[in-house]
Amino acid sequence: MEETQRSLPAIRLRISLFFFFYGFTFASWASRIPTIQQNLHLSETQLGAVLLAMPVGSFITLPFSGYLTSKVGSRKVVIFAAFIYSFLLTGIGLSSTVLQLTICLFLFGSAGNMMNIAINTQALALERLYQKVIISSFHGMWSVAGLVAASFGTYLIGKAFPVNNHLLLVSGISLGSFILCMPYLLHDQPKQQEKRPFFLKPGKAFMGLGFIAFCSMICQGAMFDWSGVYFKKVVTDNPAYIGIGYTAFMVSMTFVRFITDWLTQRVGFKKIITWCGIATTAGLLIAVFLPYLVPATLGLLLVGMGVSPAVPLVFSAAGNSKKLPAPVAIAAVSSIGFIGLLIGPPIIGFVAGLTSLKISFLILSFFGLAISVLAVLYKGEET
Repeated sequence: MEETQRSLPAIRLRISLFFFFYGFTFASWASRIPTIQQNLHLSETQLGAVLLAMPVGSFITLPFSGYLTSKVGSRKVVIFAAFIYSFLLTGIGLSSTVLQLTICLFLFGSAGNMMNIAINTQALALERLYQKVIISSFHGMWSVAGLVAASFGTYLIGKAFPVNNHLLLVSGISLGSFILCMPYLLHDQPKQQEKRPFFLKPGKAFMGLGFIAFCSMICQGAMFDWSGVYFKKVVTDNPAYIGIGYTAFMVSMTFVRFITDWLTQRVGFKKIITWCGIATTAGLLIAVFLPYLVPATLGLLLVGMGVSPAVPLVFSAAGNSKKLPAPVAIAAVSSIGFIGLLIGPPIIGFVAGLTSLKISFLILSFFGLAISVLAVLYKGEET
């Protein structure tokens, strides 16, 4: 690595900016889902089917992403994925048919997964140089970006700003920022001597972490894709308030992720994850049984607090495994977690089509409860 040529704080800042603009790109798309649904005249069931394309793309490329990152190094994969991810956001904005949107979302999910594995590998490499837990602060930057993007998207929706122009603007800003930060990425050296299979089935040591990620990501993905729709269809008919639930969700994610590293060193992994499940369940139940602007917003605030620490802490635990290289370990856990992201959005759509969005969110609350149960049963020494 060339970390001796640049200070660790400088490297940390640039990796943080990668997380920020990665999140800004994703959340900008998420903020315009209600508008895209309206423009393409999609029902909840149809939207759920279209949204399935992105997690499918992510899931299919998981083994490849982990294998490639371990072989060529995370730096090269981050650079490649950053360019593709930025360009695909423009394609989403320009999609005028369901087929075009589906294809773009599939590729968007694939590129996003590559970015996710590689940039988290960079974060864990830097964490080892710091010799303390710092990964949640990077995910906090991702959440800051989501908050900024949600607020910006809400403002543009209120101004009836075209989706294609919005996403083109975000794509240009993110791509330019990625280019400026690329020289600061760590030069990790792949371990060529290690020969591992292209497809890796997670062992028992990672199953607990994977299922925690699964339950968290199914709730998190639902908030990304459906919170705006839920507020529009269930909570409020005022266009100015459609994005407030998503914004509240991102605010709490941002705050909690910036204190998670500190809490982990003092409280421990299991206690934090246990309370994550409790907060997630409580927030969803409030949003379902009190579907009014203030309580529903507070409910999504609690959900954000619940899901925010889980994924970075699970990635950190997996990436620090003594049994597998960091990118392969992250991919192994993600292969379970991303199934939640895979089935979450379409389940919401299909159940909503058969019953209602409130029933869909009620079902999600049981996944929140499962997080707490899995945390209690988790044995960290197995990894």
